[in-house]
Formats: sequence, structure tokens, C-alpha cells
Amino acid sequence: MQDMLKKIVEMDQQARKITDAAQLEKIDSEKEVSKKREEIREQYLARARHRIEINRPLEQKAAEEDWEKAKKRNEALAKKMDELYAQKGGEWIDAIVAKVIGE
Repeated sequence: MQDMLKKIVEMDQQARKITDAAQLEKIDSEKEVSKKREEIREQYLARARHRIEINRPLEQKAAEEDWEKAKKRNEALAKKMDELYAQKGGEWIDAIVAKVIGE
């Protein structure tokens, strides 16, 4: 009976050692996965930053071209408005004054 109890206690101790080792291995694996995930994230961010730096001049050039187009369009519209005012400004003024004074 003593031998049986002794064997049960030994088996329990061995089972605990195996369980503890498995728990430690699990913790190590989780740490390794977390570390690997962080490394992958940092690599991805580094590549993204690199792509941003490569694309920056292209985007800057495209933005400047868009700005120049908008500027030219606005200048053309302003010129057209000035020409229209030069042609019809007197009529507009007369019409506004007539409406204000009730004619």
C-alpha cells in the first residue's frame, strides 16, 4: 500500500512537472508570437514610410499642377468678369440704383 501511495505521489509530481513545463513553453511561445508580430508591424511601418517618402515628390508635383490649373482658371474667370463689367457695368449700376430708389 505504501508503494502504491508513493507511486501515485511520484506520478503526480511528474504530471505537475510536465504541466509546468508545458505552461512555460506556452508562455514562451506567446512571447515569441508577440515579438514576431511587433517585428512584422515595424517592418510594415518602415516600408510604408519609405513608400511615402518615394511618393512625396510625385504627389507634391501633382498638387502643384492642380494648383496651377485652378489658378489659371480663376484668373480667366476674373478676366472675363472684368471684361463683362467693362461692357455692362454702367447698365448694372443704373439698374441697381433704379431698383433701390424705386423707379
